[in-house]
Amino acid sequence: MVLHLKAVIFDLDGLVLDSESGYVTAWRQAATEMGYALDDEFCRSLSGLHGASVERRLQEHFGHDFDVQRFHRLSGEFWTAQVQRHGIPIKKGFFNVLSTVERFGLPFCLATNSSRDNTSRCLELAGLSEVFSKMITRDEVMHGKPAPDVFITAAKCLGVAVGECLVLEDSPVGVAAAVAAGAPCIYVPSVYPADNEAVACALAVLEDLDQAAGFILACQAHLFQV
Repeated sequence: MVLHLKAVIFDLDGLVLDSESGYVTAWRQAATEMGYALDDEFCRSLSGLHGASVERRLQEHFGHDFDVQRFHRLSGEFWTAQVQRHGIPIKKGFFNVLSTVERFGLPFCLATNSSRDNTSRCLELAGLSEVFSKMITRDEVMHGKPAPDVFITAAKCLGVAVGECLVLEDSPVGVAAAVAAGAPCIYVPSVYPADNEAVACALAVLEDLDQAAGFILACQAHLFQV
């Protein structure tokens, strides 16, 4: 499929950064410390959600007496210790897709369910502080993903109609938000098995960002006969 792309919008966690596995490890450590256990299926259901939604899911799962504030504090401590030791890995193909976007002069930005402070911190830990001059975070919108707000706001920030922005997402929540915004979305799952509904809604399902770079290259090369 050939599209006339005018901009690209990147998700952060699980798409640019291999951060979600670190979050899951920290969540599990915190739950264990509190005498609970988180299974794989429940952890997968949290992929892409913003903090308030994660906390709500935890209370629904464990009961309203579950100490969300203690869980948040403990998981934050475990996560901080982990990234200070190991940093945050960058996902395979990110620099390839970034160079492809820049080659064609496409404006781009970040649109994430994370807070601005957490986003900036993660980018710094990954060595990407200078990459995204434009960022839309959970702090800048009324509703987080799966609502469309972050992508609609990101398109306005870029000065491009949302339907002409290619969204790169790794989670079902993110795909749903892009579709609700009216943006074509590439689904690069960070968690397998891939979500069936996200697969059905996405423009394409790709294995990694190297393939996303190839997709963008094909679209733009066709337009400009490069």
